[in-house]
Amino acid sequence: MNLFTKDATYYANLIKQDKVTSVELVKRALANIEALNPMLNAVTHVQKEYALKRAQVLDENKDKLHTLPPFYGVPTLLKDVGQQQAGFPATSGSQLLHQNIAETTDYFVERVIEAGFIIVGRSNVPEFAFKGISDSTYTGHVRTPFDLTRNAGGSSGGAAAALKAGIVPIAMASDGGGSIRLPASFSGLIGLKPSRGRIIVGPSGYRRGHGNAVDFALTRSVRDTWTLLKTLEADQVEAPFNLPLLSEDRLQPIDQPLKIAFSYTSPIGATVSKTSKDNITKAVRLLEALGHELIEVAPNTDDEKLLRTYYKVTSIGAAEMFHKIEDSLGRRLTMQDMEPMTWVMYKAGEKIPAYELSSILNFWDQYTVQREKFMANYDLALTPITDGPAPKHEQFGYSTYEQEMEQAEHLSEQAIEELIMRIYKKGHDYMGYAFSQNIAGQPAISLPLFMTSDGYPIGTHFWAGKGKEYRLLQLAQQLEEAGHLQTDIERLDKPAENHN
Repeated sequence: MNLFTKDATYYANLIKQDKVTSVELVKRALANIEALNPMLNAVTHVQKEYALKRAQVLDENKDKLHTLPPFYGVPTLLKDVGQQQAGFPATSGSQLLHQNIAETTDYFVERVIEAGFIIVGRSNVPEFAFKGISDSTYTGHVRTPFDLTRNAGGSSGGAAAALKAGIVPIAMASDGGGSIRLPASFSGLIGLKPSRGRIIVGPSGYRRGHGNAVDFALTRSVRDTWTLLKTLEADQVEAPFNLPLLSEDRLQPIDQPLKIAFSYTSPIGATVSKTSKDNITKAVRLLEALGHELIEVAPNTDDEKLLRTYYKVTSIGAAEMFHKIEDSLGRRLTMQDMEPMTWVMYKAGEKIPAYELSSILNFWDQYTVQREKFMANYDLALTPITDGPAPKHEQFGYSTYEQEMEQAEHLSEQAIEELIMRIYKKGHDYMGYAFSQNIAGQPAISLPLFMTSDGYPIGTHFWAGKGKEYRLLQLAQQLEEAGHLQTDIERLDKPAENHN
């Protein structure tokens, strides 16, 4: 087995230096999937014929191109939710869509291909990406490569497991409430959620989750993260949200101390574990040693109300999606068509009146204003991202609520809202640190600075004002160069010929 132990930029450079071919790298990725996927369950679809043909084309045309794109010939995975490629499966981790083939290619995927990547398959996700753990009834649990009894998180769990194991050197992902940052925390990877409006969207949808969801990737180096950000960003005037392009010179070494707010508290009032508090304390001491100014303060915002509205909007989106599926199938869907939790979200969405959605979006706008005013006083903010390491499988199970879930369509709007909050409580108490950045549209990143006392990865969470990804990556670069990022990646400064 020949795992990918360095970042994607490294392998792209090998191709450009004629030290390896695209076909060889694709064959390596395919062999890794075959060897490791039976254990990890990280990949749900392999497109071997496409990948090998694409690699051959790139190899044959490499010398004909004046400039090669940054990730020329590097194999990667798409996430099996919201990253459609025409002619290939798009199942969203569900039995209901197990035969669904994408009819269009998303602009994000087009950009991924234009960047030089070769797509070798699809990564595993929870059903319709509705959870922070990857445990789809149809596609199965995703296991961390360092402990098969633990879940890689979600919804980009398959991407995290595949990257951590070295199946591919980079994996595409998306984040609608922590779905990049949570698996990054659980797997010891770099997980950046870009600002709303930063990354290209469309044509199948332009405001997923009303702007909460953004596509990007899980990475193992800051240079991969920055290069990909510059490659996939778009000042997209036709999109409902857009930002001006980042300046090429933004990723410069930090030339003055940063002013960083930090907090030990849960934004939704949950009890914070000693593990998470210790993680913040270590981060504060490390950052102070690097010369930064740390101030203990948190935004004065109503995140508990925010969480309720987040689930309501997710439910509304579920109802819209399932009504479209019903129209395409020519029949009504039943609880047998989906997981119980998905059914509850669907039925909840049907009960929420239109005026309530309008009220929620107005609340979100005011919340965003408050968050931006808070960040006007600080360069970055530091908070926990998870309350511990990767959870055990079934740690957040909801079997005790199954009888109530079966009655979901007969419950009132308020009763089903309370049911959802009770079902998700264990999960959002453990992982409820990430969703607010999605609603505010602000960039955030999970960095692998520390391990728990028993040797498992746990991320450290930073966020910034809207459009200021460069600040997050400046700090990440400083920490990486000082040797503090624990991504398990081999040192990038060793001779290429020794590590290809």
